[in-house]
Amino acid sequence: MLRILLFVGTNIAIIALLSLTFSLFGIQGLLAQNGVDLNLTALMVYSAVIGFSGAFISLLISKWMAKRSMRVHVIEQATDSTETWLLNTVSRLAKQSNIGMPEVGIFQSHSPNAFATGWNRNNALVAVSTGLIESMNKDEVEAVLAHEVAHVANGDMVTMTLLQGVMNTFVVFLSRIIGHTVDRVIFKVERGHGPAFWIVSIIAELILGVLAMTITMWFSRHREYRADAGAAKLVGKHKMRAALMRLQASQTGPDMPDEMAAFAINAGKIHKLFASHPPLSERIKALE
Repeated sequence: MLRILLFVGTNIAIIALLSLTFSLFGIQGLLAQNGVDLNLTALMVYSAVIGFSGAFISLLISKWMAKRSMRVHVIEQATDSTETWLLNTVSRLAKQSNIGMPEVGIFQSHSPNAFATGWNRNNALVAVSTGLIESMNKDEVEAVLAHEVAHVANGDMVTMTLLQGVMNTFVVFLSRIIGHTVDRVIFKVERGHGPAFWIVSIIAELILGVLAMTITMWFSRHREYRADAGAAKLVGKHKMRAALMRLQASQTGPDMPDEMAAFAINAGKIHKLFASHPPLSERIKALE
């Protein structure tokens, strides 16, 4: 909750700072002189509502969506030794990390993978694939579970959602300014909005969205190193390195939707700039 309040407070501060900057530099007056009648403060508030509402709704339903989209079998009562070991291991790691016991699940996939999700660090979901259980030994699976628990303990799901909300806010804000300016200055629309506003706004939103994605993915890669380091503290560097090396040896694309892949241990081979995870070789090197 403190993390959410801090990020919301930061975003409000950014809005206030931008509004003050626009006033001091007379940007709104300059736009008005060129026929661009735009209330920047109201637009910023509107953009923040649009930007954060979608991000928070996605976060709140993330665990529910993950269970259904990945067809996760949540282990409520262990039926075999593997499920018992998974529950006991996650319970121990959660206690070491001072978080509530996450739900533990298994999903069907030949690719060795795992993910964590959920808006509440004390009521999250940690799931592993059947491929991971079958292809790794217990020490390596333990390291992967520790990596996912570290994500939960670090509050990465909430942090990524709030960052996405900030990025969405500025994408909407700047795209509307660009569209409005083109509509008024170039196409001389005096009232309302003509087709140019919507066309230019959509194009600007797409371009700015790509730029925003590079920032979001950069942060995502950074938090992967933090989760690896957190796992190393929980189970030892040698286990985390062994798990990453095993993944590297059997690397295939992630058999899961993009929104889940962002919180997976193995994100496959994507262009580096837009990858949610660093290359496994770099993650292994960082643990040396």
